[in-house]
Amino acid sequence: MALKLNHYSIRTLDLPACERFYTEVLGLRVGPRPDFPFPGLWLYEGDTSAWANAVVHIIGIDRDDPEGLKAYLGDRDVSALHGTGAIDHVAFFATGLAAMRKTLQRLGVQARERSVPGLGLHQLFVDDPNGVVVELNYPAAET
Repeated sequence: MALKLNHYSIRTLDLPACERFYTEVLGLRVGPRPDFPFPGLWLYEGDTSAWANAVVHIIGIDRDDPEGLKAYLGDRDVSALHGTGAIDHVAFFATGLAAMRKTLQRLGVQARERSVPGLGLHQLFVDDPNGVVVELNYPAAET
Protein backbone atom coordinates (compact mmCIF):
# COMPACT_ATOMS: atom_id res chain seq x y z
CA MET A 1 0.00 0.00 0.00
CA ALA A 2 1.27 3.49 -0.86
CA LEU A 3 0.20 6.53 1.13
CA LYS A 4 0.60 10.25 0.53
CA LEU A 5 -0.86 13.22 2.32
CA ASN A 6 -4.32 14.08 0.97
CA HIS A 7 -5.10 17.03 3.22
CA TYR A 8 -5.14 18.19 6.78
CA SER A 9 -7.94 20.04 8.52
CA ILE A 10 -7.79 22.80 11.09
CA ARG A 11 -10.65 24.13 13.19
CA THR A 12 -10.55 27.86 13.72
CA LEU A 13 -12.45 30.80 15.12
CA ASP A 14 -10.65 33.12 12.65
CA LEU A 15 -11.24 32.12 9.01
CA PRO A 16 -9.83 35.39 7.56
CA ALA A 17 -6.49 34.98 9.40
CA CYS A 18 -6.18 31.40 8.17
CA GLU A 19 -7.03 32.42 4.62
CA ARG A 20 -4.36 35.15 4.68
CA PHE A 21 -1.70 32.79 6.09
CA TYR A 22 -2.28 29.92 3.69
CA THR A 23 -2.72 32.11 0.59
CA GLU A 24 -0.10 34.81 1.23
CA VAL A 25 2.58 32.76 2.98
CA LEU A 26 2.19 29.32 1.36
CA GLY A 27 0.70 30.49 -1.95
CA LEU A 28 -2.32 28.18 -1.83
CA ARG A 29 -5.54 29.22 -3.57
CA VAL A 30 -9.07 29.20 -2.22
CA GLY A 31 -11.24 26.92 -4.34
CA PRO A 32 -14.50 25.02 -4.40
CA ARG A 33 -15.75 23.37 -1.23
CA PRO A 34 -18.74 21.09 -0.70
CA ASP A 35 -21.82 22.67 0.86
CA PHE A 36 -21.12 21.53 4.41
CA PRO A 37 -23.40 22.71 7.23
CA PHE A 38 -20.61 24.88 8.70
CA PRO A 39 -18.29 27.60 7.37
CA GLY A 40 -14.87 26.85 5.99
CA LEU A 41 -12.35 27.04 3.19
CA TRP A 42 -10.61 24.52 0.97
CA LEU A 43 -7.13 25.66 -0.05
CA TYR A 44 -5.60 24.22 -3.21
CA GLU A 45 -2.14 23.57 -4.59
CA GLY A 46 -2.64 23.56 -8.34
CA ASP A 47 -5.83 23.17 -10.33
CA THR A 48 -8.86 24.13 -8.25
CA SER A 49 -11.15 22.01 -10.40
CA ALA A 50 -9.57 18.83 -9.00
CA TRP A 51 -10.77 18.35 -5.40
CA ALA A 52 -7.77 16.12 -4.67
CA ASN A 53 -5.61 19.27 -4.90
CA ALA A 54 -7.33 20.76 -1.82
CA VAL A 55 -4.44 20.11 0.57
CA VAL A 56 -5.68 22.19 3.53
CA HIS A 57 -9.26 22.25 4.78
CA ILE A 58 -10.10 25.06 7.19
CA ILE A 59 -13.12 24.33 9.37
CA GLY A 60 -14.78 27.48 10.63
CA ILE A 61 -16.44 27.51 14.02
CA ASP A 62 -19.58 29.64 14.07
CA ARG A 63 -20.08 30.50 17.75
CA ASP A 64 -23.63 31.67 16.99
CA ASP A 65 -24.64 28.47 15.16
CA PRO A 66 -22.29 25.55 15.96
CA GLU A 67 -24.89 22.80 15.47
CA GLY A 68 -24.03 22.02 11.83
CA LEU A 69 -20.38 21.42 12.72
CA LYS A 70 -21.24 19.44 15.85
CA ALA A 71 -23.62 17.19 13.90
CA TYR A 72 -21.15 16.62 11.05
CA LEU A 73 -17.75 16.31 12.75
CA GLY A 74 -18.53 16.30 16.46
CA ASP A 75 -17.93 18.86 19.16
CA ARG A 76 -14.54 20.03 20.41
CA ASP A 77 -13.61 22.26 23.29
CA VAL A 78 -12.39 25.47 21.62
CA SER A 79 -9.82 25.98 24.38
CA ALA A 80 -8.07 22.79 23.19
CA LEU A 81 -7.81 23.92 19.56
CA HIS A 82 -4.59 25.94 19.84
CA GLY A 83 -1.34 24.38 18.69
CA THR A 84 -0.83 21.02 17.16
CA GLY A 85 -1.92 18.86 20.08
CA ALA A 86 -0.72 15.33 19.46
CA ILE A 87 0.32 16.23 15.91
CA ASP A 88 3.73 17.87 15.95
CA HIS A 89 3.67 19.46 12.49
CA VAL A 90 2.53 19.15 8.88
CA ALA A 91 5.19 19.13 6.16
CA PHE A 92 5.29 19.99 2.47
CA PHE A 93 8.00 19.67 -0.17
CA ALA A 94 8.61 23.09 -1.71
CA THR A 95 10.80 25.07 -4.10
CA GLY A 96 11.65 28.76 -4.18
CA LEU A 97 13.42 29.25 -0.84
CA ALA A 98 14.66 32.77 -1.61
CA ALA A 99 11.19 33.94 -2.64
CA MET A 100 9.66 32.39 0.48
CA ARG A 101 12.17 34.15 2.73
CA LYS A 102 11.20 37.47 1.10
CA THR A 103 7.50 36.70 1.52
CA LEU A 104 7.93 35.82 5.18
CA GLN A 105 9.94 38.99 5.80
CA ARG A 106 7.36 41.15 3.98
CA LEU A 107 4.51 39.64 6.00
CA GLY A 108 6.35 39.68 9.33
CA VAL A 109 6.13 35.90 9.73
CA GLN A 110 8.91 34.40 11.83
CA ALA A 111 10.56 31.21 10.55
CA ARG A 112 12.90 28.72 12.15
CA GLU A 113 15.46 27.35 9.69
CA ARG A 114 17.23 24.01 9.81
CA SER A 115 19.34 21.93 7.43
CA VAL A 116 18.99 18.16 7.44
CA PRO A 117 22.40 16.52 7.00
CA GLY A 118 22.46 13.60 4.64
CA LEU A 119 19.01 14.26 3.11
CA GLY A 120 19.80 17.35 1.07
CA LEU A 121 16.96 19.34 2.66
CA HIS A 122 16.73 22.84 4.06
CA GLN A 123 13.70 23.41 6.26
CA LEU A 124 11.62 26.41 7.27
CA PHE A 125 9.21 26.01 10.17
CA VAL A 126 6.39 28.56 10.48
CA ASP A 127 3.33 28.74 12.72
CA ASP A 128 -0.12 29.29 11.26
CA PRO A 129 -2.61 31.60 13.04
CA ASN A 130 -3.79 28.69 15.23
CA GLY A 131 -0.30 27.68 16.34
CA VAL A 132 -0.11 24.72 13.95
CA VAL A 133 3.50 24.18 12.88
CA VAL A 134 4.00 24.00 9.10
CA GLU A 135 7.31 22.60 7.82
CA LEU A 136 8.50 23.55 4.34
CA ASN A 137 11.24 21.30 2.89
CA TYR A 138 13.45 22.82 0.17
CA PRO A 139 16.31 21.26 -1.78
CA ALA A 140 19.53 22.11 0.06
CA ALA A 141 20.95 23.40 -3.23
CA GLU A 142 18.63 26.41 -2.87
CA THR A 143 20.55 27.63 0.20
